[in-house]
Amino acid sequence: MKREMRKWVALLIIPFVLMMTFGTAPAQAESTLGIHVDGAILIDADSGKILYEENADKPLGIASMSKMMTEYILFEAIEEGKISWDQEYKVTDYTYAISQDRRLSNVPLRKDGTYTIRELYEALAIYSANAATIAIAETIAGTETEFLKLMDAKAKEIGLVDYKFVNSTGLNNEYLQGMHPQGTGVNDENVMPAKSVAKLAFHLMKDYPEVLDTTKINSKIFREGTSDAIKMDNWNFMLPGFVYEYEGVDGLKTGTTDFAGHCFTGTAKRGDKRLIAVVMKAVDANGVGSYKARFDATRALFDYGFSQFSEEELLPAGYQFKKQKTLDVLKGKEKTVSIEVKEPIRAMIKSNEKDLFEPQLVLDESLLKDGALEAPIKKGTVVGHVKLVKKEGEDYGFIESKDLGMDVVVTDDVEKAGWFALMMSAIGDFFVGIWESATGFIKGLFK
Repeated sequence: MKREMRKWVALLIIPFVLMMTFGTAPAQAESTLGIHVDGAILIDADSGKILYEENADKPLGIASMSKMMTEYILFEAIEEGKISWDQEYKVTDYTYAISQDRRLSNVPLRKDGTYTIRELYEALAIYSANAATIAIAETIAGTETEFLKLMDAKAKEIGLVDYKFVNSTGLNNEYLQGMHPQGTGVNDENVMPAKSVAKLAFHLMKDYPEVLDTTKINSKIFREGTSDAIKMDNWNFMLPGFVYEYEGVDGLKTGTTDFAGHCFTGTAKRGDKRLIAVVMKAVDANGVGSYKARFDATRALFDYGFSQFSEEELLPAGYQFKKQKTLDVLKGKEKTVSIEVKEPIRAMIKSNEKDLFEPQLVLDESLLKDGALEAPIKKGTVVGHVKLVKKEGEDYGFIESKDLGMDVVVTDDVEKAGWFALMMSAIGDFFVGIWESATGFIKGLFK
């Protein structure tokens, strides 16, 4: 009787247990850092060392974080003299129509108006103005369709993977009023993994650090003193004076669409330490996306990076590998040449893990013939790089496939030997070869 009763009690309890177990679960599982995101990554902005990642290789919507690519191409075009900051842009039907859509982040552009590239860039970088972004794309490439080709080419050059660009802004194409770039779908949207987003931000800040002079601006009046004046409040609410202020934040780019959710590429500097964090489709514990959710997730990443990691020198300049201090030289006055690490290798690591990293030499096989360099050789020639391997525990590596600043170089010049020396060496090699063949044959006879 008791056994039967226990059976019925169990049957009654099971549904409630299932409801408690599954019915109240958040939309996204909490990560080890307590954040709820579809993808995230944290890197050291100096070395590119990855400090943390979570689903960082999955392509996801990037929304207005796309504008970092537009910024990169703009800075490059300015640097190369193709356009100038004072150059004026004449509004097209496309940019006028988009600028009037107040559902989007925009500064209104006059149909008969002209605007300097600097004005448009500030609207892009501070206010994420979409029509201003398209205007920059048109100025550089003629049309946004042609600008996509530049975006793709630069992505390949930088080494981004699993990306898709369908416009310069990161908007869903449905908001472009039928004027979206040719060859793209009406509902297409830009996608990229968190790791590629971080790499894009890494290169943007390395190559054009002046981008931070604008992204750190809290507010600015567009066309101040005119009837078109509009206050541009930065969407990065982690900047000083804003609601989610975080010490050291001065960039970089927010992004929000229905498809991408709430995204953010943030950067902060404290002392000599600068970090880059990317969060994608951030939500709260109940699965609800919001500005707060993306900045809370970024705060958690920054807190982790600044509190747990420090920059350590892992190898000094001039370090030589115990198992290979030299390379053989062909046709040179010397038979070997010494190799060493060019510069001190520093990386952001957990302070108690310094002794867990060991250096490995990775030679550039394209420079070698049968494992040797051919003379003449110039001092400082890069012959490979250092790969840091963690002996135990998880290590995320670096944002670049080849670690930056880790070159291995030759220490001396090696001149090419004269023709007589080369001839004598060849004769010597010939007789050595005969001798080795003969002794090998004789040994074979007496086996």
